[in-house]
Amino acid sequence: MSLFEYVARWFDAPSTWLLLGLALLALEVFVPGTFFLWFGVSALAIGAVLLVVAVEWKIALVAWAVLAVLLLLVGRRFFHARDREVEDPYLNERAARYTGRQFTLTEPLIESQGNLKIDDTIWRVSGPDLPAGTRIRVVGVDGPVLKVDRA
Repeated sequence: MSLFEYVARWFDAPSTWLLLGLALLALEVFVPGTFFLWFGVSALAIGAVLLVVAVEWKIALVAWAVLAVLLLLVGRRFFHARDREVEDPYLNERAARYTGRQFTLTEPLIESQGNLKIDDTIWRVSGPDLPAGTRIRVVGVDGPVLKVDRA
């Protein structure tokens, strides 16, 4: 038996496609992204079809490739569209969350520097010299420093 005949016989078996699908899904666990997921699902689908209908291995291989590419394109579009919809655009930019908000100074700003307590965090602030008790608005962020102005 030649290598070609051996490969052809191997790809004729539904169990081969099912095992290939499971192996690709297992590989997805160790490789970041959702690349192997679609190839694994496609292989499982081809294996399920081969359990019901006898199909030549060449057709099964082409159908697997086409289905895998289609699922990959559809899956990427679905997941990338979902990733763009962020509930909190400032999730990793805590200081930027405060831009535009107003607060009351508990300590004066002296020489354009001071501190402002927001919730449970004390932020460094910079802006014009202002006495304690003044309403301020956060107008910008410079690293960990909030830039403020009189509200």
